[in-house]
Amino acid sequence: MRHRSGMAVLALAALLAGCTDHPPTPPAASAGPTPSPTGLPGPYATWAAGRSTPVVDPLYPKRGTDAVDVLHYGLDLSWSPPKHTLTGTATLHILPLRDAATVTLDFKPYALDAVTVDGTAAQGRVAAEKLVVDTPVKADVPVTLVVRYHGKPSTTPWPTKRGDSHPLGLTVDPEGGVWTMQEPFGAFTWYPANDHPSDEALYDIAVTVPTGWSGIASGTPVGHDGNTFRYRSTVPVASYLTTLAVGRYKKATATGPRGIPVTYWYRPDDAKYLPVLKKTPQMLDWLEKKFGPYPFDSAGAVMVDSISAMETQQMVTLGSGMAERGETTLHRNLLHEYAHQWFGDAVTLTDWRDLWLNEGWALYAQQLYSRDTFGVAQAELVRSSRELDAAYRKQWGPAGDPDPAEFGSTNVYVSGAAMLRQLHQALGDERFFDLARGWIQENLHTQQDRASFTAYVNKKTGHDFTALIAAWLDSPTTPPETKPLPAGQ
Repeated sequence: MRHRSGMAVLALAALLAGCTDHPPTPPAASAGPTPSPTGLPGPYATWAAGRSTPVVDPLYPKRGTDAVDVLHYGLDLSWSPPKHTLTGTATLHILPLRDAATVTLDFKPYALDAVTVDGTAAQGRVAAEKLVVDTPVKADVPVTLVVRYHGKPSTTPWPTKRGDSHPLGLTVDPEGGVWTMQEPFGAFTWYPANDHPSDEALYDIAVTVPTGWSGIASGTPVGHDGNTFRYRSTVPVASYLTTLAVGRYKKATATGPRGIPVTYWYRPDDAKYLPVLKKTPQMLDWLEKKFGPYPFDSAGAVMVDSISAMETQQMVTLGSGMAERGETTLHRNLLHEYAHQWFGDAVTLTDWRDLWLNEGWALYAQQLYSRDTFGVAQAELVRSSRELDAAYRKQWGPAGDPDPAEFGSTNVYVSGAAMLRQLHQALGDERFFDLARGWIQENLHTQQDRASFTAYVNKKTGHDFTALIAAWLDSPTTPPETKPLPAGQ
């Protein structure tokens, strides 16, 4: 995500610079379900790739739950611009992780029209931004929850004082359309969700809109019929990386490396940004050469009325307010969000303590791109990196101990990127980019954390970098420069 110090990071960059009509629902399991290699009975094996190990977040424990693993979301949504009303049917395929008398998910207080569990009516209620369904469940026995709802969307506060902050979640724009950004949470403002990155899931999203309007969502476009637009994610997605936008959009298309389809969605006033959006294939090509194959089967960007930007999976969400700061700003920020498709989307953090693991990689990629594309000198990159790290470390502390009231403070970007630069300097180009590519390919579509990253670096390089990583994440002051490893080490 483009960060706070929207301004500070931009200053740094300048220096360094087939759904069905109703998503598919498996029938209730019969007695003696067919065993599956996935460990899931009968039709639930279809959603095996959505298995996760949910955790309770140490920074935001009120969001998400470790009691259930959502395997798949089928979202059938309809937006009425005149009424500002969202109508939805959410079909969730859920694996309970322990015996319980209820199923609880994050959800805004929409009016509930009907709730069923395995086809049987159930009692549901929404309070304190939680949906509670009164149905007994057993550990490891999956259920299908269907929630029909409608109402006017409302947002939730962003726990930060960043300069580009605004309320999170589904937002109604002045034209009567909607858009969303939702890091570290906010998906629950438009569908019932286990709204935490440790519970990734597969998605089918159908969006029905009035004639002349378009519905855009994360995932791979699978066509539209009439006024219904359809998207599918067959690899896991964290809830914060989903997106929804409805408006009077125009569409442009392109082809990325290896034939990847690319789609740009923009409003008439956004047409001036198309020259930068159309640099997407070249950006993806540069990223592939550094970090390996683009990890999804489509890419694109959608413009919305925000002052920020977000790495929503396969369909980056770009704020026109941010783009107004200039072509170079838009160019660098778009590259940053595309870098997240590798770092944050393909490999996702386990909990929000390790935001540096997403943002450090994305900012360092942005720095390298600025060097290669805009001619930023390596010496200037090093000088500015250390200078800004010292300032932000003093202001917000070390990146490894984030303040939950200051989500996305600039230190998690700058200090994480500086640590990666030190690894790069120690290893050299060949070994560093081999490390980066291996991190993605060997951990594809999983959730990772500081401990697993440190262990991977040490194993992959054959050198103990534990102290270096800890210093950059934990020290109250900027660590000293390190020297390259001797040849052969």
